[in-house]
Amino acid sequence: MRTACFVDGYNLFYGLLAGTPYKWLDLPALLAHIIRVENPDSTLHSVSFFTSGVKPSLATRGIASKEAQDTYIRALIARNVIVFYGRHQLESGKAPRFIDKGTPASRADQVEVWKLEEKETDVHIAISMYRLAARQAKLPSEERIQQIVLVSADTDMTPALRALSEDFPDLPVGVILPHREGIQRTVPGSLKQYAKWMRHVVKNVELAEHQLPPRVPTRKKPADKPTYW
Repeated sequence: MRTACFVDGYNLFYGLLAGTPYKWLDLPALLAHIIRVENPDSTLHSVSFFTSGVKPSLATRGIASKEAQDTYIRALIARNVIVFYGRHQLESGKAPRFIDKGTPASRADQVEVWKLEEKETDVHIAISMYRLAARQAKLPSEERIQQIVLVSADTDMTPALRALSEDFPDLPVGVILPHREGIQRTVPGSLKQYAKWMRHVVKNVELAEHQLPPRVPTRKKPADKPTYW
């Protein structure tokens, strides 16, 4: 079962990898493993990775954070991952003042804040999945993608999954939630409603077993695992 995976990079990092020693993830290897667990006949055909560049001025480690992201993306490209970039938008705005968890937010008490939002990623993933599904009818059966897998817990993707299930009912869609074991998170029911199968948790042992080598050859200089990763 030829499978195309679509990965929300932001969701993957903050849901699964942040704060762990597993950031140097061999993403294609992990995905190939998971889809085979779900269906032994599954084979990984492609991985599309959607992300936005780190803003050094807002990153914990400044320029080092951007360099680490750039290095990891070079490593992914060397592993035949297709990378698509969105963008971050920083705007000033107002938000209710936080006092404590027992005090409700109030529009009457707001403060000026900076709002950082990732732009274009969700729409890009949705359109890419739908366009891939639409192209399959024009291909010989032996060349068609037989399964789409979304790697995200973002319920903004629900309309895309609904459209795929309605317009292409013979093309199954699976969902891998980038949730690490040991952390309780709510399962997004709207995604589950339109998924043929859903992996709720990625185990730590799976992350540990699917790491890139410390040095990944690329067409130019090698991609070396960031020292603080």
